[in-house]
Amino acid sequence: MVQILLVRAGCTDFDDQGRIKGTLDIPLNEAGQGQVSQLVGDLHTVEIDHVYASPCRSAEQTAELLAADHKIKVKKLTDLQNLDHGLWHGKLIDEVRTSQPKVFRQLQEHPQTVCPPEGEPVGAALERVRSAVLRLVRKHRIGTIAIVVPEPLASLVRSTLSRGELGDLWKAECESGGWQLIDVQPEKMALAS
Repeated sequence: MVQILLVRAGCTDFDDQGRIKGTLDIPLNEAGQGQVSQLVGDLHTVEIDHVYASPCRSAEQTAELLAADHKIKVKKLTDLQNLDHGLWHGKLIDEVRTSQPKVFRQLQEHPQTVCPPEGEPVGAALERVRSAVLRLVRKHRIGTIAIVVPEPLASLVRSTLSRGELGDLWKAECESGGWQLIDVQPEKMALAS
């Protein structure tokens, strides 16, 4: 069996401000660095065989510190790039709630059906993530794989692994610095794809 250690990147200034970061390349802020230090301490005794990261600064910084503690290298995966929010990048979540209430509600209730203006459809991002995670599970049939990504991509990875609902991606957008260990059976995952 393989285990996926799903790690949310530490927080950025955009997370603290309630802004949509999507594919913007934003570094950890001071609070995020503290979250990552705590996370590395919490995971110090967990055996990690591989670390994969989203290609954004907050995820890369988080992954580098985690990997250094376990004396392994980080591999960046472009398929783990965060959701492209198009014209919503940099906006306050509250701006979208007030200017586009129907779309805001639709992203809460049926996220797979939403495409941010000039962005990536959530359903397409979910398929991209499923494909990437399935490749990792096929490649590494045993051991623990750390996947370090920002939100809302972490919610898409979690949904893929648990075959559950995506949940409220607006709420997830500003969550950071946590982790979850998920047992995965490669044969069941292959059947689900």
